Amino acid sequence: MRSWKWYFSRVMHLSLCWFRLCPRRRRAKRPRRLRDLWNYGKVILNSVYFNTLTNWDTILDSMFEPVYWLVDNLTRWFGVVFVCLVIALTSSVVLIVYLCVLPLIIDTYPTHWILWHLCYGHWNLVMVVFHYYKATTTSPGQPPQEKSDIPTVTICKKCIVPKPARTHHCSICNKCVLKMDHHCPWLNNCVGHFNHRYFFSFCLYMTMGCFYCSISAKDMFLDAYNAIESYYQTPHPPFTSQERLFHKSLLYLWVLTSSVALALGGLTIWHAVLITRGETSVERHINRKERKRLKERGKVFRNPYHYGKINNWKILFGVEKSRLKNGGH
Repeated sequence: MRSWKWYFSRVMHLSLCWFRLCPRRRRAKRPRRLRDLWNYGKVILNSVYFNTLTNWDTILDSMFEPVYWLVDNLTRWFGVVFVCLVIALTSSVVLIVYLCVLPLIIDTYPTHWILWHLCYGHWNLVMVVFHYYKATTTSPGQPPQEKSDIPTVTICKKCIVPKPARTHHCSICNKCVLKMDHHCPWLNNCVGHFNHRYFFSFCLYMTMGCFYCSISAKDMFLDAYNAIESYYQTPHPPFTSQERLFHKSLLYLWVLTSSVALALGGLTIWHAVLITRGETSVERHINRKERKRLKERGKVFRNPYHYGKINNWKILFGVEKSRLKNGGH
């Protein structure tokens, strides 16, 4: 057995170590001691989860991951509702035009104007339906899903597959999209390499159709609005229920088409500017940050996918083939 002297020496040694670790009571060194303890606590906390790939963006993404999941799933399910809403609103406008506007045009307009409205109106309608169908049903394009030894720029963190240039992961579709522009809930589809032209053409023709309906029905709208205002006068005007429905339909037609023409027209102009610059909606934010970063270093940013204003449009519509061979698109 060990003697009492050995135990006594061990107790004194531990007591001395404890006194050395305890903060001294001098006020001058207390803030420094607290600061050291705080830094030591941060080191312990970081050692639990920190690695070379961790930063505050990763931490915030992990904290908000449930929120992102909820928004992505709601957007995915509401996409079907938005598509049905587009079809319903467009069908209601076409129905009002056929039942209210077109008969009035045929009865009151000269022959050449009747032919103009018949030809242009039906052509515009066919273009809207065709490009909306192609934009919703055409896949935007995906990179190869199988793993290969081909050198690549990056690897998608979620798909764990090679991610070519201009490819981004869509959390709503849960896949990587070639030349991704954005996820459009009105299409319930991503806008990417293979359906970008259909999306832009749909926006353009829908804007043209709404402006056409708004301008063509302006005089009818004013007459219908004055008639609706007279409903509240005394004595009440002798309008039948069918005439009242006719007035309200024209009012609905003009307000809807005018609102969509302004909103969708602005979106179409914005995408036309991006196409002219050779950018997508995602790349616009990336290039803006890169342009600012290089400007601070005294350098000039050059978009590697900008081939000239005309050539950018040719590439979009598949007219320019040489850029595809050179890996430009």
